[in-house]
Formats: sequence, structure tokens, C-alpha cells
Amino acid sequence: MDTLGRRARGDRRSHEVTTSLSFERHLAALEQSGGALSGFADAAGLDRAVPTCPDWTVAQLVAHQAMVHRWATEHISGGDPDTAPSDDQILATSSDLLAFYHEGLVALLAALKAARPDLDTFTFLKDAPAPREFRARRQAHETTMHAVDAQAAALGRPPTAVETGLDPSFAVDGLDELLRGFFTRGKSKVFDGSPIVVVVAPSDADRRWLVRIDERLTVDDGDPDTPDADARLTGTAAALYLALWNRGDEIEVDGDQRFLARWHETQRVTWS
Repeated sequence: MDTLGRRARGDRRSHEVTTSLSFERHLAALEQSGGALSGFADAAGLDRAVPTCPDWTVAQLVAHQAMVHRWATEHISGGDPDTAPSDDQILATSSDLLAFYHEGLVALLAALKAARPDLDTFTFLKDAPAPREFRARRQAHETTMHAVDAQAAALGRPPTAVETGLDPSFAVDGLDELLRGFFTRGKSKVFDGSPIVVVVAPSDADRRWLVRIDERLTVDDGDPDTPDADARLTGTAAALYLALWNRGDEIEVDGDQRFLARWHETQRVTWS
């Protein structure tokens, strides 16, 4: 259940941070993952449990993403986000859930394509890019991760990184959003009283992150040979992306073995 509360307080400050992928790449990823989610959900069946979101059925997953797409569309188009139906309302009233989901995806893509480069709408992550780019990026990764959930339902188990077909550059972009955007906000839940330094180092990309975990989590560009690192997380960019979104375990942890278990236990992004 990885998204953001619909009443979250926004940020309208000036934006100077840029994404590693273009607006068009995020749009293409959103369209591709949006279709994949629908296809996997149809293959699994709406009553199937979702292994990567144990509290959900496929129907609940699809309804949730249908809600998120409509909520985001309202923000992008200047509407009222509170008019977007809730997950429960969608489940109770939709006679064709997949068709309803598809309509929302099409509307979201159209709203993003029509949005002006100087779109003025709130953003909710730290170091966010400009609002139009922020929305395209956030929805691309939101929908991709829930497409992985739908794939898990179809398979009856979490997919491997290879099975997801995630592009390394897209996974790197998602890791950056996750580490710099989500978990640098507020107090660090993964902090257990002892500061540690963790290097996240994809094996198939040049990008590195140096994660300093204290009462607040801070992230800088890192070096895999940082001498004071307590732990090093390595694996493909896709494997790291899935693991740090709590969707996989195909990575290696050198050093403090407790870090990853605590991350999985505490680092959650929820809709509230």
C-alpha cells in the first residue's frame, strides 16, 4: 500500500531539482505499467490475494489504483481532489472494475499531456521537481509498483527483478525518488538509536547513494568504497528498487545485516 494520504499538506516552493528521466519517459512508463497492471489483474482474477500486499485482493488493488489516478488527475487539471471516489466507493459501485480503472488511466495520461510546463499544483516529496514533472514521475512509479503487485497475484508469488522487465534507468530514477523524496521527510523510522551509514550501489548503473541514518535520514551522492559505511546494498538497479519498496530480496548486504530487516519492518508509505 504505497502512496500518499489524500489530505497531505503540499509544497509550493520553487523547484530546482530535476529528474534523471524526461517527462516523456515518465509518461511512457506510466502508460506501459498502467496497461500491465490491468493485464496482470485480469489474468489473476479479481478475487485473488496479492502476495506483496497481504491485506489486499486484486479487486482492492485495482480499486486503489483507480482512485489514485483520479485523485492525481484532479490535482493536475485544477479540479477538486476530494471528489475522487474512495477505494470502497469504487468497489461498491463499479460494475466493471477493470474498465473503470482503464478510464481513469486514460484520463490521467490525457491530463498530464495537456498540462503546461509551468503547472502550479502541490508536491509532497522533499527535493521534488517542478509540479508537472513531479506528477508524471510519481504516477509512473506508483503505477509501476502496483503493476508488480498485480504480477505477483498472477504468479502467486513476488516476481523476480528479471521477470518485471524493469529498465535499469527507470529503476535508478525510482530509487532516487524513494531515497531522496520519501524517506528524508520527518523523523527516520528506521533509526534505532545508533546512527549508521549505508551505501546503495546498483551493479548495472553508475549512480550511488550515501544514506546516513540518524534521527533524520539524509541522502547524498555516494561512493561504494566509502570507508565509514556500516552496510553496502548491492544488486541490479531493478532488484534494489524492488527490495527498498519491500517487493523483493534479490540483493546483497555487506556489513550490518540488521539494516535491511529493520528497513522492511519500518519503512512504509501509506495512504491515510
